[in-house]
Amino acid sequence: MSDKQIVTTDQAPAPAYVFSQGIRIGNMLQISGQGPKDPKSNEYIGAGDVKAQTTRTLENVRAIVEAGGASMEDVLMLRVYLTKREDFAPMNEAYAEFVEKYVPSKEFPSRTTVFVGLPDEPMLVEIDAVAVVA
Repeated sequence: MSDKQIVTTDQAPAPAYVFSQGIRIGNMLQISGQGPKDPKSNEYIGAGDVKAQTTRTLENVRAIVEAGGASMEDVLMLRVYLTKREDFAPMNEAYAEFVEKYVPSKEFPSRTTVFVGLPDEPMLVEIDAVAVVA
């Protein structure tokens, strides 16, 4: 018998393609790449504003982390995908504000930032995560 659990929440956008919002096996939780979509309308927000898009994307990640039984304190790794190098500073500012708010222990998760082409033109950022549920 598998202890695999598909994690879903209406507090983050539904997947656009064939994958789960998140998956939990035992105490490991993987969050699929999230973008800057409003969970209710499923529309992209913050056209051209990477800071607003980063905040929305992190909120989507957080919603799935919490639906999986964890908190941002349990996140080991966040991977940030950006389309342009010049977006790094505003993304980093939004990221810092977010983790300072949701990781009160100040034991911040590790992070990698990668510059890529993203699947939809309005997307300036995508973020995924790995957590260990305490």
